[in-house]
Amino acid sequence: MTRLLDRRDRPRDLRGRSRPDRGMGVLKVLVDRYIGVVAPLGTGTENVARPDPEMRLTVSRKEVVAADDDVVRLTLQAPDASVLPSWHPGAHIDVHLESGRRRQYSLCGDPADVDRYVVAVRRVPDGGGGSLEMHALEPGDTVSVRGPRNGFPFVAEGPALFVAGGIGITPLLAMMRAAELAGTDWLLVYTGRSRSAMPFVHELEQRYGARVFIRPDDEYGLPTAADLLAAAPIGGAVYCCGPTPMLESVRTGFDSTGAHALHFERFGAPPIVDGRPFEVQLASTGEVFPVSADESALDVIRRHRPDVAYSCRQGFCGTCRTRVLSGSPDHRENRLTDDERREEMLVCVSRADGRLVLDL
Repeated sequence: MTRLLDRRDRPRDLRGRSRPDRGMGVLKVLVDRYIGVVAPLGTGTENVARPDPEMRLTVSRKEVVAADDDVVRLTLQAPDASVLPSWHPGAHIDVHLESGRRRQYSLCGDPADVDRYVVAVRRVPDGGGGSLEMHALEPGDTVSVRGPRNGFPFVAEGPALFVAGGIGITPLLAMMRAAELAGTDWLLVYTGRSRSAMPFVHELEQRYGARVFIRPDDEYGLPTAADLLAAAPIGGAVYCCGPTPMLESVRTGFDSTGAHALHFERFGAPPIVDGRPFEVQLASTGEVFPVSADESALDVIRRHRPDVAYSCRQGFCGTCRTRVLSGSPDHRENRLTDDERREEMLVCVSRADGRLVLDL
């Protein structure tokens, strides 16, 4: 989703003031050093899955970072404090928990801290159990980690507006740090149910001051697209991460802004578009379950088989990969190869016409 501009028009800053270019030469040196070379990004989460070695990391620090006590920041390090694989703002890691659950968490620390990964996790009591397991970790405990991977990279070109909803602030923390280092003009609009439920509020206000607009729903009401995008920079980019309703609001309202690019990452299942009902049959029992037009095969399967592994629910991690014994899947992901698609599907996003018999 891109709007082309006359590049001779100097973008104003997010408060309407004209600001000079700080020097593309200096910017390139800083960005190459801090961020690395990043391929151009389309909108949405890109296919970046690759085989990664598994690392066994130790929790070296645990901190509460929200006033309601429901968000913890965990620092993970190798037992010998050795250097970990490098990462760029927007990256996440896969955490493999002792229960067998696999979850993705955005890295929210500083890429310059080469011996540690930092993640923040909100406790969701009625979720899939992964957040409760993460909250139960204590310093000295170990977890298996793969990655980092990046489907939401920061591209330091022109001014930027960051829009976060709740725990969606996590990938944007590293982006703001990179933008500050690169001399990029930027602002953050940060929403949540209440100030007490929003992690990192105090740190953000202390570090960045007026660049940060904290907008709790209980103080301002539910935000509209106009509220979230009022500061979208002419000729710049919008980076958004948060719950699906907020993300859809930003996507819908983006075309009315003067920004030229929208980059986003969702942390929940995407809405189903053009879904049609179909059926899944479990080969192990012969049971047949209908899948309605507005739910996923994974949703239906987990109601009857809650032990089925899943993680991202967006079609990029591959955790829910399932062998198809009969039927023709409607593949709606970019994770599997053509050869893999002949025998497998990702039940979190892919669908079918008719009935699928799955090796479950």
